[in-house]
Amino acid sequence: MALAQGSGELIWWPWLIAKYGLALLFLLIPACLLQFPLNYAIGTYTLLTGESIFQGFIRLNRWIAFALWILMTISFLWFGSFATAGGTALAALTRFPHGWTLHHQMLFWGEATILVCCIALAGSRIVYTLIERFMWLVVVATLVGLIVACSHPTVLSQVPAFLHGLIIPQRPWPRPWDPTDATTLLTAIAFAGLGGFWTLFYSYWLREKGVGMAKAMGHVEGLGGRKEVVFEVGAVPWKIAHPHISHWRRFLAVDSAIGILGNLFTTLMTCLLAYAVLYPNHLLPEGDELAAVQSRFFEVAWGPAGRVLFLIVAAAFLNDTWMATADAVARIHTDCVLSFFPAARRWSVRRWYLCWLIAVTIVTAGTLFLDQPGVLIQLSAVIGFLGTVSFAGLLWAVNYRVLPRYVDQRLCPKPWAVVGLAMAGVIYLALAVMYLWTRLAHHVR
Repeated sequence: MALAQGSGELIWWPWLIAKYGLALLFLLIPACLLQFPLNYAIGTYTLLTGESIFQGFIRLNRWIAFALWILMTISFLWFGSFATAGGTALAALTRFPHGWTLHHQMLFWGEATILVCCIALAGSRIVYTLIERFMWLVVVATLVGLIVACSHPTVLSQVPAFLHGLIIPQRPWPRPWDPTDATTLLTAIAFAGLGGFWTLFYSYWLREKGVGMAKAMGHVEGLGGRKEVVFEVGAVPWKIAHPHISHWRRFLAVDSAIGILGNLFTTLMTCLLAYAVLYPNHLLPEGDELAAVQSRFFEVAWGPAGRVLFLIVAAAFLNDTWMATADAVARIHTDCVLSFFPAARRWSVRRWYLCWLIAVTIVTAGTLFLDQPGVLIQLSAVIGFLGTVSFAGLLWAVNYRVLPRYVDQRLCPKPWAVVGLAMAGVIYLALAVMYLWTRLAHHVR
């Protein structure tokens, strides 16, 4: 929930509303709900085996899993842009370093927050605990702030039109569709309720929570941890016939729904604020003011103090997006290295995790200078969206072909679950084809 709020909720959906009014709002609810069958399929494998979803891909086909790992690696070369986006808020808030341009202040804060987050992750005792507590703090602060901001009379007066646009698209459009915005729309859909390769992180979070058979696994610890954790990589899962399987499934459904519906709720509020505050004034959050423009949300309710509060919260949200992504990417790289290269198991999980965390930090700190943060986030989303199209089919194969080899078939996913997974895969594929066709037609013109 927190990770998705740092991308689609705070940036892309409000941007679309600020530019096109309520013309595209009807896509929001389907975009969020589309994530549920993917989350449930990913979580089911980890719940029943205790393994990460990448281990399931490897059991299915090592070469396909390896190719997916490479595509995922490329996708996350630019996620440092979230820290830069948070830097836009801190630059607008502090105007520090003094005498620097806004763009260079943004880069300064982006690099500084990446360094601070990396040190916090590396020095923590149990890494996941640090991330979860920090995200809870930011989520609660944001929810309270958004609810208060949405209670302002100026915003409440727009609720009837907003609810109408949520179901029936605004006609005529307030402005003609710009084909170059296809990437933004795809990014908004991909990040609604998380999305892209970020969806695979759910498996690793469930392992850290000790859900189902994952309770037998250890935690990834930083330098403050007490012991080196050694995971048994590539071992065949044991047969289980656990009496609490129904309880586990209910937890998985509720846990996924909380994240997805929570994202939907907060996104609806930011879109309402964008429609009431940004759209009438033709304000678009982009470039070096990606987060600063949206400070008008809280400013409506609390004046200058609200602007300061929003910038602080936005910076925290966008930077915790970098922190959670860096942690999860380092986990996946550690998992894959130990699986694909047996000789690597001479090193402990902690050592590999810390090495990958440092490598991810260095790479993302370097890619900050390549372009505006919004452009880099969109590039990552497009690659991740194509990855979603590919692993939607793999999730079906893992749950309905791999799992029955190791787990009692009575415990495997029910047939109804494949319907939602198939629908999500087909819709993602259709959106990818439409996006590529739109971009190709634009370039031909």
